[in-house]
Amino acid sequence: MIYLELLWSFFQIGLFSIGGGYAAMPLIEHQVVELHPWLTMTQFADIMTIAEMTPGPIAINSATFVGIQVAGIPGALVATVGCVVPSCIIVMTLAYVYYRFKNLTMVQGVLSGLRPAVVATIASAGLSLLLMAFFGQKELPQDLSTVQVIPVVIFAAAFFVLRRFKVNPIWVMCGAGAAGILLFSVFPVAA
Repeated sequence: MIYLELLWSFFQIGLFSIGGGYAAMPLIEHQVVELHPWLTMTQFADIMTIAEMTPGPIAINSATFVGIQVAGIPGALVATVGCVVPSCIIVMTLAYVYYRFKNLTMVQGVLSGLRPAVVATIASAGLSLLLMAFFGQKELPQDLSTVQVIPVVIFAAAFFVLRRFKVNPIWVMCGAGAAGILLFSVFPVAA
């Protein structure tokens, strides 16, 4: 039963995650945290962090990690297949349609209309993860004094380095991880 639930959940994610892995984050969160309480929000944030750091598409990585967490190796295989199959079918169909009808005004209109929706979806997922990192919850709390200073400092430094110096994001993540280890070991109460 759990395998069918994993397959169906990640099939839906693969089917409706238009815009790539970041756009899939809210869909994954809805399925694995809210609809099926397989993970807590903290576990979800941890899995998304690991999925981002490991090579490969973030949606497939997260499907694999969630599947392992929920039902071991068979769960990982089922969740990954569920996530990949709809994407393969959709991409092959869209590639055929796009190359055949790419000059039509209607096709260009659909693509132009989808772009802002994809940006909004990515921003929504990013905001949820940002609030989780800063406050330990995905909504803005009433009392803003509960902000965790160390994650805010690491975020600000990483954002500055990425925007100002255009450093490879892998190096920024390694530096942020090292800073987290150092700062949270020196200031364990802040964790």
